[in-house]
Amino acid sequence: MSSNSYQKLTVRLEELTSLNGIAGILHWDQEVIMPSGGVGFRAKQMSTLAGILHEKSTDPAIGDWLRDIEGQTTDGFDAYQAANIREAKRDYEREVKVPKRLAQEMAELSATSRQVWVKARQENRFGDFAPSLKKWIELRKEWASHVDPEKGIYDANIDAYERGGSTEKFEGIFEKVKKELIPLVKAIQENGKTPSSSFLDGDFPTEKQKELGQQISKDIGFAFDKGRMDVSVHPFCGGSHPTDVRITTRYRSDNFVESLYAVIHETGHGLYEQGRMERDRDLPVSEHLSMGIHESQSLFWERMIAQSESFCHCYLPKFKEAFPEKLENISVRKFYEGINLSEPSMIRVEADEVTYPLHIILRFEIEKGLFDGSVSPDDLPEIWNEKMETYLGIRPKTDSEGVLQDIHWSMGSFGYFPSYTLGAMYACQFFNTLKMQDSAIEDKIKAGNFIDIKKWLNESIHQKGRLYSTDDLVVQVTGESLNPDHFIKYLKDKYSNIYQL
Repeated sequence: MSSNSYQKLTVRLEELTSLNGIAGILHWDQEVIMPSGGVGFRAKQMSTLAGILHEKSTDPAIGDWLRDIEGQTTDGFDAYQAANIREAKRDYEREVKVPKRLAQEMAELSATSRQVWVKARQENRFGDFAPSLKKWIELRKEWASHVDPEKGIYDANIDAYERGGSTEKFEGIFEKVKKELIPLVKAIQENGKTPSSSFLDGDFPTEKQKELGQQISKDIGFAFDKGRMDVSVHPFCGGSHPTDVRITTRYRSDNFVESLYAVIHETGHGLYEQGRMERDRDLPVSEHLSMGIHESQSLFWERMIAQSESFCHCYLPKFKEAFPEKLENISVRKFYEGINLSEPSMIRVEADEVTYPLHIILRFEIEKGLFDGSVSPDDLPEIWNEKMETYLGIRPKTDSEGVLQDIHWSMGSFGYFPSYTLGAMYACQFFNTLKMQDSAIEDKIKAGNFIDIKKWLNESIHQKGRLYSTDDLVVQVTGESLNPDHFIKYLKDKYSNIYQL
């Protein structure tokens, strides 16, 4: 009977969730506390685990259970069960097409190439990382040819992060954004009015930064009995389960804002994970919908909330208490303008919200070229530098501040970058909707009252899991599909005000 098959299916899906959770903890351990000498054996561990996951996720019994379920009436299944069946079928049909050898090879390369990238970046030697990059491109092409031979290679990789996304769709969105933002960046630079931010540079003890970050993370709702905060080279949110969410940041003693906003950003991711539905929490229906939606939650808190003047009004007194020598005479308006300074930056993770999308568009265009053959990996440093000069008016002097700056390619995460700017657009559209529904939101932010905001996000997005498609969820929440005009207007209005354009 289909009901019995469904029970067997969910037992297997819960087992896969546990195994993936173990992989998540191994990844966190590698990034946070694993000794550098352990990378070789960790690569073997990840390869072994990938093999086990592949065997269990491609077990013919799963196909038998799914066929039995489909062969019976599905009227007895509710929306949650139907979503689990749909997601299980999609994953199974993709996984059985991928050879175990390829799954293990990708897992092992992910562990080893990360260390190669770290060393190459430290020594400014792109040539040392190029062989790993070429191998990743080769493997991701092979992977795409297995999982969806009818789809374009880069489209298949995009679909792993943004289901339903495509090169064509993103090109249309990004061309519109590029057309609007390049002139805005130029207008800001030529305006002559540059807000002061010198008070953000100095000596800020990391222990004070850690205390502030943890307090603000707790204030906006992160539950530390179900999560923790640590340090890593590249801030991220990981872990194994909504009850064990790991967020990380990195500290610079000469600038506390970078660490603080990294904490807020990763807390947004963490709140999504901790806020997932209680029912079927270990099953696919409860998992995040897409990386763009996940990124929208981090950027919602980082940009819509924490970079607002209302947030500065609330927290500047606490910042002054922690760092009185630098901030004692700084007004709310001056602090707000300082943290929203817009100027081209070599490093994506340090970029402001106006220039950031151009960093993403650059990477999207390069990845597209790597997979359609129009860009050679050996030419990447020069192509990267030329695009930086065209879009942002600056040119990297080293590969470390250019093509080697991101960790993503060392992990084989091609197609991931568009999610960052899609997330910024979703965040803006979500926040506009929230403001229309609750006219007191700004006052609540000023008062440090984030309960209603977190509750709205929990109910509107986090607890919806994968019940709906991304497009359907966005329409359900905001009344329309993704509309980049909201994002463009937000940036133009905010920065015209700050720079008096």
